[in-house]
Amino acid sequence: MNDYIQKLSPVSAVIGTQWGDEGKGKLVDILSEQYDIIARAAGGANAGHTIYVPNPQNPEETTKFVFHLVPSGIIHENKVAVLGNGMVINLPSLMEELDTLKKYNIDLNGRILISDRAHIVFEYHKKIDAIEEEQKGDKKVGTTLRGMGPAYQDKIARRGVRVGELLEFDKFADHARTTFLTLQRRYKGLKHDLEKELEEIRRMLGLLRPFIADTGAFLHKAIKEGKTILVEGANGTHLDIDHGTYPFVTSSNPTSGGLYTGTGIGANKIKSVVGIMKAYTTRVGAGPFPTEIHDDLGDIIREKGGEYGATTGRPRRCGWFDAVVGRYAVRINGLTGINLTKIDVLDELKTIKICTGYTYKGSRLDSMPASTDAYDDLELEYIEMDGWMEDTSKAKTYEDLPENARKYIEKLEELIECPIQFIGVGVRRDQMIVR
Repeated sequence: MNDYIQKLSPVSAVIGTQWGDEGKGKLVDILSEQYDIIARAAGGANAGHTIYVPNPQNPEETTKFVFHLVPSGIIHENKVAVLGNGMVINLPSLMEELDTLKKYNIDLNGRILISDRAHIVFEYHKKIDAIEEEQKGDKKVGTTLRGMGPAYQDKIARRGVRVGELLEFDKFADHARTTFLTLQRRYKGLKHDLEKELEEIRRMLGLLRPFIADTGAFLHKAIKEGKTILVEGANGTHLDIDHGTYPFVTSSNPTSGGLYTGTGIGANKIKSVVGIMKAYTTRVGAGPFPTEIHDDLGDIIREKGGEYGATTGRPRRCGWFDAVVGRYAVRINGLTGINLTKIDVLDELKTIKICTGYTYKGSRLDSMPASTDAYDDLELEYIEMDGWMEDTSKAKTYEDLPENARKYIEKLEELIECPIQFIGVGVRRDQMIVR
């Protein structure tokens, strides 16, 4: 593993390529050992990255960590975790994560930096999120109701409140009050005790103040000094506000373009971008999902794969691998390699299907449709492959995998036109094959 990691660039990234929940946290956890700094670029507490840390005395015993805001690399000693300017941060949620880390005796001193340009998610953003979702009726997006969308709306409308403003608290509080009054005029019936929330934030300030920094300048200086940086993506390519299945998307850019705008790292610095893809496909909430399985097999995959949201606990919709989705992600992100996760979930299937293409109104499509209405009329092209009907969870090398599992992986690689470099065969750190 370490020999392979040396081939990645000094500034690398790991991003999702489907509809999120692909298993980014595990590869980030593994790679973080070899990087000095782990940074997040976008999103907020709507993302959930799950890490299973092995017991040194018994690697099969693990401690589960679920991160929503703090980059998951923080569990490695001496690594610096950066919450970038492209994020939107709910401060109580952040404090909960920091408290959990302290309970596990993880030293945070000098190891967490929060961008002074990141925007704050207030509790009223969560209430607005619920109001807007309810107003959509049967066209609900399926938001996590964590307030991400309304916070990003305030950012784009140039009325958002940023983390750096906390350093002059009275001005910060006045800005928050002005913004809230504007929103109350727009959302009739919006009720919230902002003064109580501001007082709670004031009490947090002593702990947060040392973490607030110009993280863009910090990352630039680190690169000049020869330090290594891993950017940890959130959500997934097809939830991107520009390139996803709009409007059933998140409110930020979890594609590779967001890595630069969300951290301040120059576009010529990130040379390795590894995309995470499940060996099948899942989606949480509403929105197009062409390969969704609607019979009992979908339920079987959900239970075997533990397909429940790390943030919301909602059951994920499950479907076959979609090579159109994969190729699109490779192209949009300029991916240099793939980590295929959860191959072990398919161990007991006799036959496995792969979607290879879409046809719409008699024409074969080369890419994902822009209109969500088009998904209702897509004709899907499938191929079927024989399953391997063997346990892959103990495989340590590519050659250890059953022949049919290798054939499946190589077919996916051919269809998405990108090398599959990492293969996940379980949740633990040691259940990762490097080709």
